[in-house]
Amino acid sequence: MVEGSMTQGAGQEPVVRTATLRDFRVPPYAQTPVPPQAQGAPPSSVPPHAQDPHPPAPGAAVPPPAASVPPHTPAPPRPPHPGNAVVGDEQPEGYTPTERDLPVIRRGDTVQVQTVADPRPVSDDGRGPLFVVGDVHGYLDELLAALGEQGLIDADGNWAAGNARLWFLGDFTDRGPDGIGVIDLVMRLSAEAAAAGGYCKALMGNHELLLIGAKRFADTPVNSGAGTATFQAAWLLNGGQKTDMERLQDVHLQWMSRLDAVVEEDGHLLMHSDTTAYLDYGSTIEDVNDTITAILTRNDADECWDLFRKLTKRFAFRDEGGSQAVRELLTTYGGQRVVHGHSPIPYLLGEVGTEEGEDSSGPVINGPHVYADGLAIAMDGGVTMAGKLLVVQLPLHD
Repeated sequence: MVEGSMTQGAGQEPVVRTATLRDFRVPPYAQTPVPPQAQGAPPSSVPPHAQDPHPPAPGAAVPPPAASVPPHTPAPPRPPHPGNAVVGDEQPEGYTPTERDLPVIRRGDTVQVQTVADPRPVSDDGRGPLFVVGDVHGYLDELLAALGEQGLIDADGNWAAGNARLWFLGDFTDRGPDGIGVIDLVMRLSAEAAAAGGYCKALMGNHELLLIGAKRFADTPVNSGAGTATFQAAWLLNGGQKTDMERLQDVHLQWMSRLDAVVEEDGHLLMHSDTTAYLDYGSTIEDVNDTITAILTRNDADECWDLFRKLTKRFAFRDEGGSQAVRELLTTYGGQRVVHGHSPIPYLLGEVGTEEGEDSSGPVINGPHVYADGLAIAMDGGVTMAGKLLVVQLPLHD
């Protein structure tokens, strides 16, 4: 796990090898439900190097993002991470990738779509082109470069796309070096896009729920399926960065807490997680978003944990019943295709690195992946495992 002292652009990250299957194991206490005789055991302690973060600084103006890094500037080495683990919770099928159950989909089952950078005509009703962004996880420089390549921002990081529509699919923080910088950028671009006649919006990811919970509830025990769990422990286990917690302000928490979970744009049903758990929160898009906002407003630790746990599930659209799961969502909420992040494309392809020396270039991701009988589009290019941060215009030409 990355130490919390890492800073954006410092260039001092430790040199690490390409991620391997072993890097995605989850500690035993997070894999196995606690047996009855161990229910009275004390909860696992937080490592000495990852103790409670400092309280956030008083409210201040949102700082501008760092200058854009040229698209061809090599990114710093990225450390491995253990996947999305929930401390002491039950393990739903296909929940957290481990060496034992890492999903592998044959290449013939998943279509890799080359990103088309050339702009396409605006919609018939005068709205600008539609773009989506996969999981960012604190990699601000990579995000600036990807947005710049699509002409959405200029060299100074300012909105340059007029009436274009841009949707982020969630997971702005954790694992990477500057999650708060990413949130600040998205918030600023939202204002600039609106002033230009377009918009920049964002969806709720499971890591937003995790960061909100770690800040609000810290080490407060929550009711899980097995054993004792806390948001603080789960946040640390899943790549929580001390520097993000130190810079987290009320304005960030308020912004994250009000994000929608599901939207429909031009026949695309946008959501963060590849799960049908959204159906538990309402039969319409409006119901789902209102219900989740109400849960976060009530500020109940157990209720927030259950929401986080459900939206951390994954792989509902893979395997034999995947297309039927997608159809259930589309029938309920509308749209012709689901577009999601959350589960990295390298997981879907089984490309999480090898142990054949240090020169391995990691997974090669050129664009999103279409699967589940063409009904689902995966957008998480695996930036945390030396993959690619995807910014793609919809509809795809596949």
